Amino acid sequence: MELVKPSIGLIFWMIVSFSIILFLLKKFAWKPILGMIKEREESIENALASAEKAKLEMKALQSSNERILAEARSERDALLKDAREIREKMISEAKNAANKEGERMLAAARENIQIEKNKAIADLKNQVASLSIEIAEKILRSELSSDEKQKTLVNTLLKDVNLN
Repeated sequence: MELVKPSIGLIFWMIVSFSIILFLLKKFAWKPILGMIKEREESIENALASAEKAKLEMKALQSSNERILAEARSERDALLKDAREIREKMISEAKNAANKEGERMLAAARENIQIEKNKAIADLKNQVASLSIEIAEKILRSELSSDEKQKTLVNTLLKDVNLN
């Protein structure tokens, strides 16, 4: 039961030894321990500050990246729009050129048709004239084959001349 009821001497020596250990700890170990704890706290605070700063930088970079991405998208959209407009313009110009070329070709074809038609008409007129001359020649030969028919024709022509 001595441990349950310590004597005064034991309590005294425990207080003395505790005080000496406390004094030695305070004198030699307490300041370095507190300094290390303070240094550790500062390093933790610096790490937290750095983490916060990095977090803010990441947010700034993220917003910058989003802004750059939005600009790139708008630039891409503008380029696509320009490309579409250029394509439409090229298609329109090609259609207009094709229409003009088609109209020119049609006009040339019509002109060639008209020229060929005029040539055909002239040829036909020449053939009709040749045929008419041949027919008239044959009729005149048959009508003027005798002297009697020639005299009758001359008299008829003279009567027509007097009438006019």
